[in-house]
Formats: sequence, C-alpha cells, structure tokens
Amino acid sequence: MTLDIARKMPAEKGTVPFYSETTSPPSPRPSPIKGEGENDGDSPRLFSEFGLAPPILRAVTAEGYTAPTPIQLQAIPHIVAGRDLLGCAQTGTGKTAAFALPILHRLLGAAVARSGDRATTSRKRNVRVLVLSPTRELAAQIGDSFRAYGRHTGMRHTVVFGGVSQRPQVRDLQQGVDILIATPGRLLDLMNQGFIDLAAVEIFVLDEADRMLDMGFLPDLRRVIAKLPARRQTLLFSATMPEPIQRLADTILRNPVQVRIAPVKATTDLIEQSVCHVTSLQKPQKLADFLTSNPVTRAIVFTRTKHRADRVTRQLNQAGVSAAAIHGDKTQAARQRALAGFKANRNGMQVLVATDVAARGIDVEGVSHVLNYDLPHEPEMYVHRIGRTGRAGVAGIAVSFCDHEERTHLHAIERLIRQKLRVDANHPASAIVAPAQELPDGAKSSQQKRQPRRGGTGRATASRIKRKRTHTSRAGRHRDERKRRGGIAASER
Repeated sequence: MTLDIARKMPAEKGTVPFYSETTSPPSPRPSPIKGEGENDGDSPRLFSEFGLAPPILRAVTAEGYTAPTPIQLQAIPHIVAGRDLLGCAQTGTGKTAAFALPILHRLLGAAVARSGDRATTSRKRNVRVLVLSPTRELAAQIGDSFRAYGRHTGMRHTVVFGGVSQRPQVRDLQQGVDILIATPGRLLDLMNQGFIDLAAVEIFVLDEADRMLDMGFLPDLRRVIAKLPARRQTLLFSATMPEPIQRLADTILRNPVQVRIAPVKATTDLIEQSVCHVTSLQKPQKLADFLTSNPVTRAIVFTRTKHRADRVTRQLNQAGVSAAAIHGDKTQAARQRALAGFKANRNGMQVLVATDVAARGIDVEGVSHVLNYDLPHEPEMYVHRIGRTGRAGVAGIAVSFCDHEERTHLHAIERLIRQKLRVDANHPASAIVAPAQELPDGAKSSQQKRQPRRGGTGRATASRIKRKRTHTSRAGRHRDERKRRGGIAASER
C-alpha cells in the first residue's frame, strides 16, 4: 500500500495531510495569498515548530539552521498539508529547503505507515518525487540539499543532467530512487530509452519556471507533464511570472496557495564593493596578496566548486594565510571544526573558503570581507554572498576577482544591483594581459620567439626562415643549371 496523494484528495481538490505517530498537524492554514512579512502571531518561528519528523529536524540542526526564512515560513505548512503551491521567489531566498523539508517529511511518514507491509517493502523503489531544474548547477545544488536534509531518513535520490555520461545515472535509477532531480533534456532522453517511469510520481516540483521559459524548455516541460499522473501535488516556483508561465500554472496547479516573496533587495551602502579584473591564473596570487596586505579580521572566500575550494585553501596556507575549507564533501565533524575555528579565530584562522551550498548555514558575526574568487552563475547569489558582511551597522568590504570568461556574470550582477562595481585601481582592466599571453615562469612568450636570431626581419619563425633558405638554395641551383646549359648550347652554335 503506497501513499498516493491523489487518493487522499477529496472531490473539491483539497488534500488530507498525512501524519505519522511522531508528528503533529501544522498550525491552522493561513490565508491563500501572503506576502513577505505578513505572518500572524501563531506562525512558527523555529524549524522545530513545524512538526517535521525528528530525523529531518536533526539534519536541519546539524546544518546550523534554527529560524526559517520567509519563503520557508509560509510554504512549509501548506506543502506538509498536501496543497498545491505557486511560489514567486528568487534564488537565494531558501526556497529549496522550503520544498525539500516538507517533501522528505511526507515521504518519511508514508514509509512509516507502510513499514509492516512486506509486499510493499520488497518492491523496487519507484520515483515518487520529481524535481525539474533548468540548469545542471541548480540541479546539483538541489541534490546536495536533499542529501543533507534526508541523511537520516533512508530516502534515496539521484540527479540526472546532460553533458556527462549517463551510465552512473542509469545505474542509480536501476537500483531504485524515491526522489529524482533532473534537467528536462536528459530526463526526456532517459524516458525515451525506458530508464525512467513517472507513473508513480506523487509530488512534482517545477523550479525556476521563468528560466525554463527563457531557455526554451517549455515544449519539453509539456511533454514531461503529459507523462505524470493527473492527480498529484504540484509545486511551482518562479522569480517572475510572465504570461506563458502564468498560463502553465493555471493548467497544472489545482486551487494553489500563492506565496510571494519580495525580490532580493539592493545591497546595503555599508558594503564597499569592487571588482578586480585578473586572468584565471593570476587569481591565487592576487587573493593571497590581498589577504596579506589588508587589515582582514574575518573573510569568507567563495568558490564555485568543492575541488576549487580545497585547492584555494591549500594555496592560501602555503602563502602563510590560515584558512579552512567547508563544502559538501567534508564530513559533518570537519565542517563543524572549520566553522568553530573560524568563529573563534583559533590558531589565527581568519579565512573560510566555502561553496554556496555549504555556506548557507554559516552565520558568523564580524565578517569584515567577502571575496568572490569565482563569480556566481546566479546574480542573486552575489547579493546573498556579500550579505555576510556589512551587518549590524558595521561596514564591510566585498571584492570580486573577475576573469575574462566571467564578464557576462559581472554584467548580470551589475544589472541586478543597478550599479557598476568600482574597478580596483591596483588592477585596472587595461593593465591585465590577455589569458593567451599568460605563461608559467621560465616559458618564452610568442613575441620573444619572434625576435630575429641573426638580423632577420623578425616576422618569420625559425621554421619559416629554414624553409625560405631551403627554397632559395634550390632556386639558385636551378638558375646555375640553366646558365650552364645555355653556355653549352651557345658554344655548339
């Protein structure tokens, strides 16, 4: 006996929530449409007040979260209750946890309810939750969140996206998963190959719907939705609500609760923002120079990947800067040690190198600097990053190291915050050589190689000079041969 949300729904499209013996119903349902800050006095102020299952609360506590964000405060009770939801919220507002936590709670409760059914427990796991994301980066972040929050639940998940081999993804699917996070293209590809069946999906999450529209995924979305059960719980999140997305929402949502969160507000004037134009190979030295030549109390350095976070940490320690890395591949004990050492300035530790996902649980007072070693793909994430400094009326500094390939991300950030970042006078863009000219120590540049060796023109390389000399010697021999034959012919005449 599996939990089918549709069977729990009465005819008027409402839903009857499922609760295990260890949980209690949420507080009375708030009004269908609420905006940021419109919380009544009975709304939960802590995650422990949502009535989430103990294994989930334990994971949330381990991540360092205590108080929910506005989107979490408003969305979690409705999702736990089984309602469809239309959320208007941007990246960086905490919306992933807003749907991941209640989804895990519902799945865990259903697992407890049918734990005594041997026939059910012996069956292969079917995909019960489908989360669609427009990009592989966001899909990976959502997968990391489900891994972190569901570590004590026994729920299995996997992430599928294009651009990589499908073999590991297919292997996970064949072993059975409860939660599938996917991008539309790879999902349809694996469905066409027969590796994915969506007939058992109970909860469907469509994240960043407006970006799906911008990237041309709307036809793919319709093909995926056509394969889903008609009766399901659907959650749609979008930063904006253009007309095509509104029409899609009207089609797939049934009597939804609407939650609207105000856009990310402009950065505070307390934060001094600047950009340093560098090449990618210059970043390690420029970062170390900045940290050693400026009065840094506490600094958080943001990188795009876990591997890069470890590499930057090693480079900083080699340069004499005490640093520690925190990311999803670190054990919980290692993350806690790094964070505790950073907060207490233990052994002179003044720098924490973090990825965006791991940094979401960081709440440290007195951060004087935020340094973007890599610019984020999402401009809203830039605002979220630099918000770690400039708090409580104390000024802060945010510096971004931008290479040539990151210029588009920089322009997107400047459009969002509606201001041009000040270019660091010590590293103006005009003073930076092109990436192709940057060479390791001891290597000769192409200009050096073009210098003439013996008074040549300086325009030909060594190989071209050699070919030219060879051609000249051959031409000379042919010319001498023609003169000699001409002389013999004249003497005969």
